[in-house]
Amino acid sequence: MSRTVGTVSRGVRAPIIREGDDLANIVVSSVLDAARCENFPIHDRDVIGVTEAVVARAQGNYASVDAIAADIKAKFPTGEFGVLFPIMSRNRFAICLRGIARGAKKLTIMMSYPSDEVGNHLVDVDLLDEKGVNPWTDVLSEEKYRELFGSNPHTFTGVDYVEYYKGLCREEGAEVEFVFANAAKTILNYTENVLCCDIHTRARSKRLLKAAGAKIVLGLDEIMTAPVDGSGFNADFGLLGSNKATEESVKLFPRDCEHFVTEVQARVLQATGKHVEVMVYGDGAFKDPVGKIWELADPVVSPAYTEGLVGTPNEVKLKYLADNDFADLSGEALKQAISNYIKNKPRELKGTMATQGTTPRRITDLLGSLCDLTTGSGDKGTPIVLIQGYFDNYTD
Repeated sequence: MSRTVGTVSRGVRAPIIREGDDLANIVVSSVLDAARCENFPIHDRDVIGVTEAVVARAQGNYASVDAIAADIKAKFPTGEFGVLFPIMSRNRFAICLRGIARGAKKLTIMMSYPSDEVGNHLVDVDLLDEKGVNPWTDVLSEEKYRELFGSNPHTFTGVDYVEYYKGLCREEGAEVEFVFANAAKTILNYTENVLCCDIHTRARSKRLLKAAGAKIVLGLDEIMTAPVDGSGFNADFGLLGSNKATEESVKLFPRDCEHFVTEVQARVLQATGKHVEVMVYGDGAFKDPVGKIWELADPVVSPAYTEGLVGTPNEVKLKYLADNDFADLSGEALKQAISNYIKNKPRELKGTMATQGTTPRRITDLLGSLCDLTTGSGDKGTPIVLIQGYFDNYTD
């Protein structure tokens, strides 16, 4: 009997994870318990995804606002510097900004517009046309921004982020000035020291600023790269990928995850005889069509994964084959022809017409997005995702 189901993604419930928990054991036990209770087998090449949040929680990878402030003071000793291209997020950046401001005397916050890099809009793009503003060349003060656009609460949260961020800085005793522009080196008209807070464009921002003569140029990925008074840290990403934990602390992106994914893989093999793949995942990489938010606020979709998840899909488009190579066939003859084509496809299909319309993305980015959508961001209680059948195709 032929199979009638392809890829299946299951959210797997787990206990609330606390610092010091044996997370590898919890993950394996949770997946095997789910398999027994729901009566499904574990297969070779199944994929187990574990959200970065519980990995960091088990590691106890947290940093306080005071620790962030201390690191800022050490790296910007004058206390006066620019904060370049921060994203607008109470969860992702607000508590980091509190620590930055606590360690500063004066901040010049330069925000990109009409949106930040992950798609949160400060201004409706149609308003730019209406007001005759060119975001690539026009530099706006806060006064000019308000004169042109007034108050612009976020589509989903209702927060006026300019006012919100200003309030946070002033609560911490820091003087603050806002500038709205999109050319990174514009900030050097206000300060020679800059903290680049962009995520995916940070390397370019740093390069441009250094070339333009900036004195101190650091990124969020260079803050909290080592422990401060016993705090957590992330040597690779610093504050990037952090989330609000409390009003006085953040949970950092997990570190040293390679050992964790190989440990889970080994324990599943020992328990079941099956060779599964394992990944730690954060934000997926996809765009909301209404709010225009590109989900990926983490520095990477997956900070660690087992070797079998390296690479990109090598797939052909069934509808292309049906409409072109085998347009004269139908029914069982068409099925057999396409099956034979797939079985004999080259190892490298890149650039061939049969692949057009397939998704040219890394496997870990595709699977991480699927995991993120499956587990959700609220109260589902499924920090583990089991994906089955992902590496199958029409012939299996």
